[in-house]
Parts: sequence; C-alpha cells; structure tokens
Amino acid sequence: MIAVILVQVVLPIFILIGIGSVMQYVFKLDLYTLTKINFYYITPAAVFISMYHSEMSPALLGSVALFYTLYVLVLYGAGTLMSRQRKFSRGMKAAFTNSLILDNSGNYGLPINNLAFRGDPLASSIQALIMSMQSLLTFTYGVISIQGAKTEGLYKQAVSGFLKMPVPYALVLGLLMHIFNVPLPMFIYQPLQYGEQSMVAIALLTLGAQIIKYPLRLDRIEVYLSVVMRLLFAPAVGFVLILLLGLRGIPAEALLIASGMPVGVNTSILAEEYQNEPDFAAQTILISTILNVITITGLISLARYLA
Repeated sequence: MIAVILVQVVLPIFILIGIGSVMQYVFKLDLYTLTKINFYYITPAAVFISMYHSEMSPALLGSVALFYTLYVLVLYGAGTLMSRQRKFSRGMKAAFTNSLILDNSGNYGLPINNLAFRGDPLASSIQALIMSMQSLLTFTYGVISIQGAKTEGLYKQAVSGFLKMPVPYALVLGLLMHIFNVPLPMFIYQPLQYGEQSMVAIALLTLGAQIIKYPLRLDRIEVYLSVVMRLLFAPAVGFVLILLLGLRGIPAEALLIASGMPVGVNTSILAEEYQNEPDFAAQTILISTILNVITITGLISLARYLA
C-alpha cells in the first residue's frame, strides 16, 4: 500500500514541486505574479467549487471547527512550553510557535487532498474549511504574535489583512449557494471549474519556485525541533483528537492528513515582512517540505485505517 501511495499521490506532488524549482532556477519566474494568480483566482475558485458541491452537514462542519480549534491550542501550548524550556527570546518564541500552527494547508494541502481522495467533494470541502481557518489564524494571531500587541494600529492591520483575502468569501458564498441550492450559470461556473482544475499544477509549481530561494543551512537545532514537532507531534495530536471526537470515514482521514502538512510559506512571508527570524522561518519551510515526502506517505497509509 505504501508503494502505491508513494507512486500515485506523493511522487506526482514532488515532481511538480521539483519542476517549479528547476523553472525558478533557470528562468527566475515572477513569483509575485504567480502568487497573485494562486491567491486571487485559483485557490478561491477551488474553495468555492468544493463548498458548492459540499456534502458536509452542519454537525460535521461544527466537528471540523472544534477539531481545528483544539488542534491549534494544543500546538500553541506545546510551542510555548518548548520555547520556555529552550529560553527563546520573545521574537524567537513567536517564530517557533508560528512554525507549528501555520502550516501549508493551501498550495500544498489542497493538492495532496485532491490526489489522495481523487477529488472527493466531502474531503475537498473539509480541506477548504481547514485552509480558510488557517488563513484567519495567519492574519490574526500570526501577525499579532510577531509584531506584539503594543504596536499602534496592529489589530486594525490584522483585520484589514484578513478582510482582503478572497478565500473566506469564496468559502461562505459557495456554502450558502449549496445550502439554498442556488443554480450557477454555466458562463460563471465554467471559469471557476477551469481554475479549480488547474489548482494542483499551478499551486505546486509555485511552491517549488518559492522554496528554492531559501538557502539550505543545517546548523540550527531549533529548526530541527520545529520540523520534528510539525511533522510528527502535530499529526499525533490530530490522531488523538480524531479518536476523542469519534470521527470516522472520510472526515477522519482528511483531518489526519491535514494535520501533517509542512510549515506554511506564510511563516516566511510574515518573518520577512516584520524582520523576525526570517532565516529560521525559511529553513523550517524548506526542510519540513523535503522531509514531508516520508511523513505524508505514512499518514495517508495510516488514514486508510480510519475509514
């Protein structure tokens, strides 16, 4: 089973990431434009389509939200304890906890979900919901933790940043149109579907282009602590919460896989924006993404037993 998962799900993902890295090295791609295309068109289109065809009940939606809230709180607590034990500075503590709770649920998690579940609407909806909650977390706690609550206008900046994101609007609109069974004209649906169908390739090519710009350094112990907690401890927390909440089937499988994503690119964006441990953030993204080829294969295999 592991060999099948590796060949059919994981290997295609990393081949696309590799192609994106090579293209960035050879052609110096315009990452700003690629990111904007992903952020403002392809990802919102994928989220809208997945919610429009969603099979999530209100009870399941509540369970996913509860799972994610508990999951983030446990990771935050673990990150805080580790930071105190290692006597990190305030800035390092913020960078460390961000590396644990801000994962790559978008341009990596959505394609993994799509390939692992072969486009199953319920699995896609769950991953889209996780990604939207992750976006909310990034532009609230993610910003506040780095900049500090004393910065003037910080809360306004965090709220403003979140309100500018198209993904939450796509999620809510798609869910409402699904609930009220609102028909979508083909001239609107088709462009959205084209965007959704291109999501896997474009998102992973962009991710490959993004990670190659980070230099590989192997001399920071805190990077390895972060990667181990992100790739091993976080999915262990997810597994325990799934059992405690009594989830089974596709929701349990999707949430377990979602809990094992590598460190999110947004951690580096925030670190560079506010000049808070940008080197640490870059290293955790690069190393966790590379090692995820092993851990995500194991998680997908384990998830099959939750069916």
